[in-house]
Amino acid sequence: MNQTATLPAELLLHIRKEIDIDAPLAIAFEALLEQLGPASEMAPGKPMPMKIEPWPGGRWYRDLGNNTGHFWGHVQVIKPPKLLEITGPIAMSYAAINHIQYRLTEKGAGTHLALVHRAMGEIPREHRDGMPEGWEYILEKVRERAEGRGVLKR
Repeated sequence: MNQTATLPAELLLHIRKEIDIDAPLAIAFEALLEQLGPASEMAPGKPMPMKIEPWPGGRWYRDLGNNTGHFWGHVQVIKPPKLLEITGPIAMSYAAINHIQYRLTEKGAGTHLALVHRAMGEIPREHRDGMPEGWEYILEKVRERAEGRGVLKR
């Protein structure tokens, strides 16, 4: 007999955020990599020393210096300038696994960026509740960075 287990909702997380960027696809992808890496900022005025190795199997981690930090994930798929997928614990220091997908598509002369974050595990309510706002902030920073160097003429 084949049975499929259903996980309780409190063990699952599914976030989808989308944003339009007035910059070409390549510039938006570059801005995304910068936001996830050297220019990372997770809250206004609070730099987060992140590094991303933009190749399959590359690490995404918080570098605190002196060989200390936090591993956030591995690049699972990268197809510049249209797709980046990361899998790993992300910012979760507990029993959880995450998959984040950034899909960029041309929209007119600009770019549409869709983020999907799926996770399962023991995700505390306060962490779960704050994540949608955090992703909105990060996507807005990507837009600001991309539009600052690749503004389109309408």
